[in-house]
Amino acid sequence: MSEFTTVARPYAKAAFNFAVEQGAIQNWHEMLQFAAEVATQEDIRTFLKSANSREHVTKVFVGVCGEQLNENGQNLIKVMADNERLAALPEVLRLFAELRAEHEKEITVEVTSAVALSDAEQEKLSATLEKRLTRKIKLNCSVDPSVVGGLLIQAGDLVIDGTLKSKLSRLAQSLQS
Repeated sequence: MSEFTTVARPYAKAAFNFAVEQGAIQNWHEMLQFAAEVATQEDIRTFLKSANSREHVTKVFVGVCGEQLNENGQNLIKVMADNERLAALPEVLRLFAELRAEHEKEITVEVTSAVALSDAEQEKLSATLEKRLTRKIKLNCSVDPSVVGGLLIQAGDLVIDGTLKSKLSRLAQSLQS
């Protein structure tokens, strides 16, 4: 968890609630992505640490972002600059994305298998998980030969370990006790 989570949470919630009211969730997500990318640039980070005028910081940051920010996005940047919180923009983006996924009933599921899953297997797994989790599923599949066989599925706090490696480990423990 980032050191900025507590600082970023109110900004992310406010931006998200405003975006929902305006029906502009995608637009806000894009603005925050751009602003967060600007905030991570080394020159900007150095400038933010050394600047002593909040108005100057706002003017420069908004100037760098240019037309990527609408008036409301510029207002968010001004408020964050006034409170010396622009460095928290990447975390604001992350929290905004979480709120968006929750709002859209979507979850990213990490799937680890010993061999690459075919498209048909991914579709079947996705459909099964959609029913179980009652959310739209975005699969992020990876291959790890050390799992030997089966799948390791991680969706938020839920972990389903159906790997052969895990089953063999449990069997070995039960034989030793």
